[in-house]
Amino acid sequence: MSTTCDACPECDARLTASGDETVCSECGLVVRADRIDHGPEWRNFADDETDPRRTGAPLTRSRHDRGLSTEIGHTRETGRKRRQWARLRRQHTRARISTKRERNQVYAFTEIRRLVSVESLGDRVRDHACSLFTESQDAGLIQGRSLEGFAAATVYVACRVAGVARTRDEIVAAAKADHAELTAAFDAMNRELGLPVGPIDPVEYVPRFVSELAYETAVERRAREYVEQAHERGLVAGRNPAGVAAACVYAAAIDEGVDCTQRAVARVADVTAVTIRNTYTDLE
Repeated sequence: MSTTCDACPECDARLTASGDETVCSECGLVVRADRIDHGPEWRNFADDETDPRRTGAPLTRSRHDRGLSTEIGHTRETGRKRRQWARLRRQHTRARISTKRERNQVYAFTEIRRLVSVESLGDRVRDHACSLFTESQDAGLIQGRSLEGFAAATVYVACRVAGVARTRDEIVAAAKADHAELTAAFDAMNRELGLPVGPIDPVEYVPRFVSELAYETAVERRAREYVEQAHERGLVAGRNPAGVAAACVYAAAIDEGVDCTQRAVARVADVTAVTIRNTYTDLE
């Protein structure tokens, strides 16, 4: 298909673009020759014959190179050829990671993706956690501290920002870091980066506790009402948010006539039965 462009520099005739060449319609002068296809780079397999567009994988923050690098796959060759491909893969992998900063990112991002998978979190939490780790590197917070601790702390912060109910104990249970490493990384980020996190609202834990206990939606609605009343009466400040949510779920279950024990709710919330009992007494 030919399209009209500007004028020919030799005879001032009209130029037309056909394929990857721009030629004069009168004298035949080739003005430009472009071998680069500037069309959209994605492929539609539903209508391959009439719409042969194609593309690569999308960019992602969960990779140190944003997912732009290539990988050498495995072949079915044997013997000398197989060893040659193994050497090529090894050299290619080394070339992708040229600095210590990139090596730390590869290790930390791998740990972040593992934590996100274990805790069944979404891509939003994963990408935000990786961005937080990069910001921590830029601010010089990683030096002298644990990479595993920062990976766990960034996932914890991303959960807090996204409103996903995950406690520190749950993150530490799945992470390679301990409580001290996570706390040190979290305090450093909160102090230097000014994290937009506040106290956890107990209502964030209510749906998960109700789901794990297999209670009806009526219990969840009543528990949310109790959480609002606890906020109004100042019973949330200074208490474990998970414990407050668990006590509200227990109180709602009792009101709805559901067979429930403090020990069962405490086990789901990872708190003690005494915490449930004390908060429930204050709610009454």
